[in-house]
Amino acid sequence: MDEPDDAGVYRLNEEVALIQTVDFFTPIVDDPYIFGQIAACNSLSDVYAMGGKPLTAMNVLCFPIKKLSPAVAREIIRGGIEKINEAECLLVGGHSVIDEDLKYGLSVTGIVHPDRVLTKGGMQAGDRLILTKPVGTGVISTALKGEMASQQAVDAMVRSMTTLNRIAAEAVAEVGHVHACTDITGFGLIGHLHEMLYLSGMSATISLGAVPLLPDALDYASTGLIPEGLHRNMNFYKDKVSNSSLASDPAVELLYDPQTSGGLLIAVKAEKYSDMLSAMKAHGLAEAVEIGEVTSSGQYEITIIP
Repeated sequence: MDEPDDAGVYRLNEEVALIQTVDFFTPIVDDPYIFGQIAACNSLSDVYAMGGKPLTAMNVLCFPIKKLSPAVAREIIRGGIEKINEAECLLVGGHSVIDEDLKYGLSVTGIVHPDRVLTKGGMQAGDRLILTKPVGTGVISTALKGEMASQQAVDAMVRSMTTLNRIAAEAVAEVGHVHACTDITGFGLIGHLHEMLYLSGMSATISLGAVPLLPDALDYASTGLIPEGLHRNMNFYKDKVSNSSLASDPAVELLYDPQTSGGLLIAVKAEKYSDMLSAMKAHGLAEAVEIGEVTSSGQYEITIIP
């Protein structure tokens, strides 16, 4: 517990360790079926971030029965089951309670070889940083709530959030030489990178122009459609970020944008990052890119360059 990670790991024997995680949240979109897909992807992601394979899942549902029809619950669970099946995972049960607010997610159990567990710590100087999904879901969802989001932006956001991190995890297992890994969620790219650097005792450089953004996310950020979570992340982590030459660039704000069902952030040995990207692209993950590198041991500082 002194070094928090994306999931808990319990070694059963020399060949198998269990990965256990749970996650659930309130809707980010209006469609209950899509919400179920997003929540399931988000929950399964923690197992992939630890280098594992999901085995079983259990539904966690808080439902306002006096406000919503049971048909809504059925659609949420149907969406969740679709992604559970896509992950070749097995739904084995769950639990529901009556609540004032709708919430859904999964408790997931996976497996991993004890020697292949990926954690947030362990970065080494020279490691290249690979990000497997674009950022901007927080800003676009804020625009959606304000009825200002374009259909193109919403479609891209949903497509990103309903994409499992399975392909990325399989490429990691295939290529190896990964020193640290996490998935990007509520703390944004900067926040989760800082966690990795802190646990590794390292610093890093991020190339702003290399970070992939969802369509229209930059436009919305430029006009002030910023979620409260982005402001919280920026206030909390800004002292550990050096970006004096880019202080007025609105794209910097998106690095703090809280993500839902975001991509994996992977620190891979420099000599293997090209192989890693090639493996991901060969399996259809075209959006994975290198965004920076681990520079040296230090005070966990993140330097943003153009």
